[in-house]
Amino acid sequence: MQAWRVHRNGEPSEVMRREETDRPAPGPGQVLVEVRAANVNFPDALLCRGHYQVRPPLPFTPGVEVCGVTEDGRRVIATPALPYGGLAEYAVADEAALLPAPDALDDAEAAALHIGYQTGWFGLHRRAGLREGETLLVHAAAGGVGSAAVQLGKAAGARVIGVAGGADKAAVARSLGCDVVVDRHGDDIVAAVKDATGGRGADVVYDPVGGPAYAASAKCVAFEGRIVVVGFASGDIPAPALNHALVKNYAVLGLHWGLYNQHDPAAVRQCHDTLTEYAAKGLIKPLVSERVPFAGAASAVQRVADGTTTGRLVVLPGLEGTAR
Repeated sequence: MQAWRVHRNGEPSEVMRREETDRPAPGPGQVLVEVRAANVNFPDALLCRGHYQVRPPLPFTPGVEVCGVTEDGRRVIATPALPYGGLAEYAVADEAALLPAPDALDDAEAAALHIGYQTGWFGLHRRAGLREGETLLVHAAAGGVGSAAVQLGKAAGARVIGVAGGADKAAVARSLGCDVVVDRHGDDIVAAVKDATGGRGADVVYDPVGGPAYAASAKCVAFEGRIVVVGFASGDIPAPALNHALVKNYAVLGLHWGLYNQHDPAAVRQCHDTLTEYAAKGLIKPLVSERVPFAGAASAVQRVADGTTTGRLVVLPGLEGTAR
């Protein structure tokens, strides 16, 4: 089979190599999945660089989120078991973690449903307790993780302020349903949020960026607001001032969604059922900005790493073409 493999750590465009290799053999409790679509996530870039919390043995195949078909014909969403990731014609996944792919979504959309939307759901509802009528501030609102949070916030009845970088991304955030869009390249985020909320600030902040985004969030979070720390796409891990949280009376909440698979797998299944229902009603739909030919997988991972994309880039192993 064909697979993209990493033999040494570095930038994705430099270390990902397309190779002919044997199909992986499932271990106990695992199944072989024919990959129809593999969603590119920022952790794929971190895996290539050797900076992810999980370090699979070299060589490995990146790709942590797929839609595919099992040998017995089930169309599923899976998080492949590394080192046999999803940027290949076949991947291996734990049987117990398989989820049925929603009928309302095509393969590329289904591949982009799991991690980003589960992260959004647990972050907004389980961690932050987002309530109808509250104001939600979403950083990187046009990105894969942010766009999911925008849709979930609107589904919850929140007023959503989206932050995006540049006119094109601002237009995408607006099309997703943001009530207010802030262009961080030209607008003052803090002033814009205060203006949009009559000086109150945002009740919930969803931050997958860190760095300057977190600094701005702390300045415009409301009384008894909640800042949900989802990731650090900026590469800058902030050091929150707890005295500031004390005097302004807000909470800083961490979210590592993957831990719920260990501590509360039933909740992950329940969340998937809710997301499937939302997809059927048209409340959510993954923003797939590009369906990438298999030859373009390394370029796609690099572009996600560089932060130049909007929505989701999904690699289709059955689609051939010229790499970008």
